[in-house]
Amino acid sequence: MRDRYLELIDRIVAITLKGQIRSKEQVYQMLQADISIGTGEIFERCLQTRADDIQTQLTQETDELKQAKATRKQRALKTIQGEWQRWQKENQANSALSTVVQGLSAAEPDARLSQLLQALDPNQPNALTSEQTQQLIQMLQQAQSSATGSSPAPDSAAFGLKELATGLRQGLSTWRQLEANVVSWIYDQSQAALGFGNLPEQRGPWASWAKAVSSTGLKSLFQDLARHQAVTAEGVPAPSHTSDWVEMALILQRLQLSLVNWFDKQPYDPRAGKRLSIASFLTFTVVWSQLSQRFSQLNQRIFAEGCFQMALQVLVQFAQQDYFPLYGGLFAALSGESLRTVLDYLDQPLRQAPNTESKARILTLLGYSQRALGQYPQALQLHQQALQIAREAGDRRCEIASLNHLSRTWVVQKDYAAAINHSQRALILARQTGDRLGEANALANYGYSEVFQAQQQNQLDPDQYERILDYLQQGLQAAEKVGDLPSQALCANSLGVAQVVLGQHQAAIKSLEQGLKIAQAIGDRALLGLNYAYLSEAHRGLENREMAIVNGCLGMYLLNQINSQQWRQPAGLLSILYGQLGSETFQSILAQYRARFLAVIGVDGYDYLPTLLDEYRQSLE
Repeated sequence: MRDRYLELIDRIVAITLKGQIRSKEQVYQMLQADISIGTGEIFERCLQTRADDIQTQLTQETDELKQAKATRKQRALKTIQGEWQRWQKENQANSALSTVVQGLSAAEPDARLSQLLQALDPNQPNALTSEQTQQLIQMLQQAQSSATGSSPAPDSAAFGLKELATGLRQGLSTWRQLEANVVSWIYDQSQAALGFGNLPEQRGPWASWAKAVSSTGLKSLFQDLARHQAVTAEGVPAPSHTSDWVEMALILQRLQLSLVNWFDKQPYDPRAGKRLSIASFLTFTVVWSQLSQRFSQLNQRIFAEGCFQMALQVLVQFAQQDYFPLYGGLFAALSGESLRTVLDYLDQPLRQAPNTESKARILTLLGYSQRALGQYPQALQLHQQALQIAREAGDRRCEIASLNHLSRTWVVQKDYAAAINHSQRALILARQTGDRLGEANALANYGYSEVFQAQQQNQLDPDQYERILDYLQQGLQAAEKVGDLPSQALCANSLGVAQVVLGQHQAAIKSLEQGLKIAQAIGDRALLGLNYAYLSEAHRGLENREMAIVNGCLGMYLLNQINSQQWRQPAGLLSILYGQLGSETFQSILAQYRARFLAVIGVDGYDYLPTLLDEYRQSLE
């Protein structure tokens, strides 16, 4: 190959000196005809060799005629170099595809699926288009044919390439069926709510997509998700073939990318679009994680690992969005999955991720969620890891968010000095970098931490009281200015809790009800439960026992449903009121407000309240 390319360069230079090159395009066409994809490095070395030779001639030659000829050769080489750069640019995609095919051909069969998924990763600078994927299919088929032709029977490597090519071809064919129907389900629902959630089978995207595809496997999977909002044995009933798995991977990836792209561009309500994009990212992450679990049950290890790889790609892409929720998690959108189960799914693929800026942001989301569950040691560990990675990556917004989350978590661990320290550091960094959202949270956390420390030390004087409330009010106002709903919910809750602690019960009710409305809007069940719990405390402080019981029951149930140990706080207050009022009066209050309970927690939740309270009382015995 080296001799061939040296001869090509010499030939172009020779005919240039003879005046037979009329344009640069002619040189480009000669390069296009004679340079093979994947051998550019060899050609470049040959070009450099000839350039060095001529430079030596120009330096050492004293004969003017020979020196003039060398100068003309140098100009010809510069023309070749210019057209070579053009060739590289225009053939870069083909070169990259050739590299992919060469890597797949040389790889062990068990490693090929992972390599193919790396090539299809949308987080790459130059993600493959449909046309390039079609080229990849053709190149895989050619590589398979070459391998088959060199031996009496196709070996496992050649067969593997054929399976990958077949899967990609099936995927592109199925995508042509689906592409026009990606968002049609939204219009079919008329005025129904958009997004993913607890939708009956006839609504939502899965059932619509199931009708649009002819692939038996994908139809079964989509119908399963439509019915159960989860992947079950019914959706993936038997071991899959490589080609079918690749088809599924390509389709799920393109559905997720297309949905997010569509939601991101909606002009009618940018905030709603962002919430639906977030729901899409999280939903597809969970689907991939459930698929991994299912393939593990089928003993298809390579497919299970491939699913984790796809889940990780979704998370990395999610973490790069400007609307990534550094101060909250919209888990209500995740198809009815419990928060703990969702975290298990999200955590598994993340363990395999390197220390990157994306990982720091994802760890922040997981840490926030663990705190909501009452898993405080795990939350601290995740936020400390996120803080270190964010600092190394220079991601100041994530660093500030991690400090704020650590402050909030130290409060519930009753280490108020650590909470104040972290909130102060977050506040300083936020003001230095102009992070208004980080500043809003830092102000709220600082005031929140100060309240509990002063209460612990019994040193709350009127001046300190005013200063603390001022910090909390500043935090809430700052969150309202930047329009960040999760931060508004957190700041309103912080202010309300502080007012309860300080005995400002009427003001606390106003703040907590504000936080309650926002928490309902964004689907933050943890803050929803905490607002109800502290509303119960505030109403008790005003001797309004009925509302203390109603809000306490709602807080107790909601926190218990997400497995948060904080459910015991309202349960303790309810137990006291139960003892004071007696069983008959307590039960009559529950019956009196039955309609209100049903509107929030449904009939099952209402019926479970006495049992839950009994569980708490029995745990004290």
